[in-house]
Parts: sequence; structure tokens; C-alpha cells
Amino acid sequence: MGTKIVVITGSPRKNGNSAAMAAAFVKAAEAKGYSVVRFDAAMMDVKGCRACDACNKTGKACAFDDDFNKIAPAVKEAGAVVFAMPLYWYTMPAQIKAVVDKFYSFFRGGGDISGKKCALIACCEEHDEATFDGLRFAYERSIALLEWENVGEVLVPGVNAAGDIEKTDGCARAAALAELL
Repeated sequence: MGTKIVVITGSPRKNGNSAAMAAAFVKAAEAKGYSVVRFDAAMMDVKGCRACDACNKTGKACAFDDDFNKIAPAVKEAGAVVFAMPLYWYTMPAQIKAVVDKFYSFFRGGGDISGKKCALIACCEEHDEATFDGLRFAYERSIALLEWENVGEVLVPGVNAAGDIEKTDGCARAAALAELL
């Protein structure tokens, strides 16, 4: 079996467009022999970081016992992390942002997680690809700090209603990301 991959999604719509792209990626990655664990952040209980600096001092990544403590060990073990989300107000949805904010715990005694590969899958209602600029900036700066390698981005504008992604090549492009890991 190949590299372990963690997929973290940020959409509250189980059958939404970014969820469809995430599913296409997972199917392709598993077909290549990768071990994939998917966390749907919007369906989990992950609170925002409280800046208490008690990370990893209780035997868990976060001293406040929420579902980040399920995600953190998987991220540590993974060779790659893939983020999949819709664009909300020109950046990532709060549900996935809470997870990303808690990556701070890795810097507070959580061990070295540098050297991972990562990818971004996102979609938005607007048709202008420049609407992804805020998300791209947050993603690129975060992975630079984590010292991760970006292997690809699939950014699909012009989709809103569930199923709109099927009118694009978004799922095929998301599946193709598995080739880059």
C-alpha cells in the first residue's frame, strides 16, 4: 500500500460540488493504492483555536477535546494532505479554517510535520478565477509555513447548485491530482 493521504473537506453540503471533487480524488487515489482518510470538517465538532498555548500538554493535540484530536494524528502520519472546499467570502469556510488554525498545535510540541505533499481543490459560484485569490494566498502562506510541497490546485469557478460540477472537468481534474502524489 502506498502513501497515506488525509483529505480535509470544508463544505456543509454532503452532495455539493467540492464534495464531488473530493470523492473523485479519493476514488482515484485509492485506485492507485493510496490509503486515504477523509475528514469532513463541516460535519465534525472542531472549535476555533483559543490561543491557550496548551497544545500537546494533555496528551492530545488540543487541550480542548474536540474532533481536531482525531484529525491531528492522521495528519502527522500522512505523507500528503488534500484540502477540498467551496469558496466562502473569498477564502476558506469557517469549518475548515478552524482545522487549519489548529495546525498551530504542531508548532507547540506536536512534532515536525514538514515535508508533506499537499493539494487544493476548490470551487465557487462566481465565474472569475480571480475570486480565488484570497483562498490561494491563505493556502500558499499556510503550506509555506508548514514547509509542505504544493503538488497542484484544482480551482473551478462558475458552479453553485449541487451537481453543477458535473458540467465541468472539475472531478476529472481532481482525480488527476492522485497522479501527482
